[in-house]
Order: sequence, then structure tokens, then C-alpha cells
Amino acid sequence: MFTGLVEEVGEIWRVELRGKGLQRLWVTAETVTEDLQIGDSINISGTCQTAVEVKGNCFVVESVEETLKRTTLGSLRTGSRVNLERSLRANDRLGGHLVLGHVDGVGKVRRVESSDGQWELEIEPPKPLKKYITGKGSIAVDGASLTVVEVASNGVFTIAIIPHTLAHTNFSQLRSGALVNLEVDVVARYVERLLMGAEETPSGGGLSIERLRELGL
Repeated sequence: MFTGLVEEVGEIWRVELRGKGLQRLWVTAETVTEDLQIGDSINISGTCQTAVEVKGNCFVVESVEETLKRTTLGSLRTGSRVNLERSLRANDRLGGHLVLGHVDGVGKVRRVESSDGQWELEIEPPKPLKKYITGKGSIAVDGASLTVVEVASNGVFTIAIIPHTLAHTNFSQLRSGALVNLEVDVVARYVERLLMGAEETPSGGGLSIERLRELGL
């Protein structure tokens, strides 16, 4: 589990394909490698991966075919810059929001605009994710916890990037047409599941729609 607070931007040093659908990434970094151990989870631009080798300021992760299909990791090349975050510890502050590192879909950047030191990104999410995204809600974009400014009627949403976030992520490289990993707020998914359960069991053990409304859900 992660917070969506990017610790540093790493660089892809090497990309290797092994067999059918297995990719090995060598990533160079300074901060996250300080105490990184083999077997530790690490968030690479929104995707939870496992360190299989750690040598100095470089670590290696392996991505299977399913991960490459559902994320942007398969498009990374030598020199690509990626957002990095180590997994959350029990005594850490949760400054962002709960991020699992399970990419829900890949979105496309439709517009990048800079004004008064602030960047604004307009992103089109995959159709199945549109219902989970709401104004003032949380979303992880390439592993960074961000707040949705507004959502258009077609589902395209806007986020604002402050100078600090721009300086500590790979967002400065984003251009119109770029693809980004998206993870919607997990709370939205649990609420949906709860509501679906209530509708399926109106007189059974689940909570009824009426009861959920009474509870303000």
C-alpha cells in the first residue's frame, strides 16, 4: 500500500525482454534505494512491483504480460523517467490517499496548460473508470495522489499541478497525447460494491438502499 506521495523520480537504465511477455527493468534512484531490500514492494509510476535485485543505487523489477497490457510499463525505454514511492509503513503519516498500486486503466493526456507557475492537465480516462471520478475526489496519476478539479460531461477530468509537485514528479515531461496510469479512489469501489450488494439482497443480510440513505451513504 502507498500514499501517492512521490519520493523521487528515477530513471530507466535498462530494459530487457525475456521470453514471452516478461520484462525486466533496471531503475536507478537515490532515495528509495537507501533501505530497499529484495522482495520489497515499490510503486513505479502507479504500478506496484517487487524488487528482485538491488545493487547500490539500482534495482530491478520484473513485469509479466498482464501488467504490460494494463499499464504503461511496457512502453518504457532507456532514459525514461518514472515516479517512485516505497510501500507505506505502519507508523508513516498518510499525507495523500490510500493507493494500492493496482492500475485501473490507462488514460490519455488531452491538454497541458501552464499559467502563473501552475500546470493544468486534462485527462481522458477509459470509459469504465468515468463513473468513479468526481470533482474534488482523489485519483492517482502515474502513482501521484492528486485532487480532481472538475469532470466534464464526457468524463474528461482536469487536475491542477502545483510547482512543488511538478518539481518532484515526472509530470514536467507530459505532453498532449501522453499515456498515464490511473488508479481511482478505492473507497469509491467499495461503496459501489456495498450498494450492489444492497440491491441484490433487499430483504437479506445486506444493507438496504433506504438504510444506506439513512446513514448518509
